Amino acid sequence: MRGMSVIKFGTSGWRGIMSDTFTFANVEIAAHAIAQYLTENPPPRAKKLLIVGHDTRFLSREFATRCAAIVAGYGFKAFLTDRDAPTPVISHSIRIYQASGGINITASHNPPEWNGLKFNESNGAPCLPETAKGIEKKAEELASDAKRGESAGTAATSPQVFNPMPQYVAQLRKIVDFAALQKHPKKAVVDLMFGTGRGYLDELLTRSGWRVDALHREPNPLFGKGHPEPIRENMGELLARLKQSKAALGLGLDPDADRFAIVDNDGTFISANEVLALALYHLAKNRRWTGAVVRTVATSHLVDAVAHEFGIEVRETPVGFKYIGALMESEPIIVGGEESGGLSVKGHVPEKDGILACLLMAELVAYEGRSVGEVLKGIQKRAGGIVSDRINLRVTPEHKEQLLAKFAEGLAEFGGQNVTGVVTKDGYKFLLNDGCWVMFRASGTEPVFRCYLEARTARQMAGFRRAALELVE
Repeated sequence: MRGMSVIKFGTSGWRGIMSDTFTFANVEIAAHAIAQYLTENPPPRAKKLLIVGHDTRFLSREFATRCAAIVAGYGFKAFLTDRDAPTPVISHSIRIYQASGGINITASHNPPEWNGLKFNESNGAPCLPETAKGIEKKAEELASDAKRGESAGTAATSPQVFNPMPQYVAQLRKIVDFAALQKHPKKAVVDLMFGTGRGYLDELLTRSGWRVDALHREPNPLFGKGHPEPIRENMGELLARLKQSKAALGLGLDPDADRFAIVDNDGTFISANEVLALALYHLAKNRRWTGAVVRTVATSHLVDAVAHEFGIEVRETPVGFKYIGALMESEPIIVGGEESGGLSVKGHVPEKDGILACLLMAELVAYEGRSVGEVLKGIQKRAGGIVSDRINLRVTPEHKEQLLAKFAEGLAEFGGQNVTGVVTKDGYKFLLNDGCWVMFRASGTEPVFRCYLEARTARQMAGFRRAALELVE
């Protein structure tokens, strides 16, 4: 392949449509680029070893096996997971084996025609921007170099196949109070979305005495002809089973098990913003954990209200779990998370873990003896009511630039409220009266503004949405 490289890392790796941009030729370029970058920039105190894993998508294992062979050609020992493996499990394996990093073939929650490649650093966290840029630069050079693979990637040694599950489960046993789950067993409906979470979340709950109704447990590259994002629109079967069985909790994972879905016993979806607040409440109140909490700039201030209640400091990062992971490595953080569905806790991997998030919500129910919805109502009441929303606003490229200039100048008011401050950590976040705020963040790949809104009431939120649409139009 000659010319420009298509390998560009977004907030969570490189993704593409299979047989279009995500091809064996391009995956090979990515693997060469990673091996060359790490050879020139070896992580301190790490072994010349790479963990390689994959999800349940079409050809994912074949892509992963090819990556393992290529990095072995550069003198790296390659550990290949014995089956499809969750992203947090791969992250944990990197740390256990003191690897230089990990290559993970997954497109996370994208539709089945997509695949992707994630690279995790030697600490298990998603790769930082400087690492991503370094790999992209190498890929660019390789894309125009016909000799890129002649001297490397042809090692005769096969990768070492290993089972990462036992060590990951041992890690969870240090964090999750399985004794509480066993003492107060409930029933849960679990949607595994044909992905890597099978045998992890369902089995851990079952071993704890919970009755588990596991849906979509078998691997399926087409994800049952559905969209494997764990949101309400895609989880009708879970809602139906929840209603029929009168289970205490509905839980869901995306195909690589880094994102989660939490559903209350009445069928109400609990947003990722709310789950982060619930997790902090539970770990601070019931488990007596200490430290700070970290959230992205686009994440709800409901977590700030819980933090204030328990005298906990709040840290704010740009959007992307890589920034949360980096902070969790540098100071004691009780829980870190983002509104798009990522969560991890103190003493665990600096990577999103949907399995852990689901187990913590089950643990919360066991401790409190009431539903997650009831606990959330108490938090909301003490916080004075917080309503969050996110909308995508399409604009022309020209209008996008005009709006960026307007936001840079600042807004005096929004939705009938005065702007009291602005945060420019990632996009433009305008702070309003009474703890409300609005944030505009331009997509780097398309003419879209992601607009995050936080209000005190549903009525006020409706006004904010109108104001956002009027401002952009």
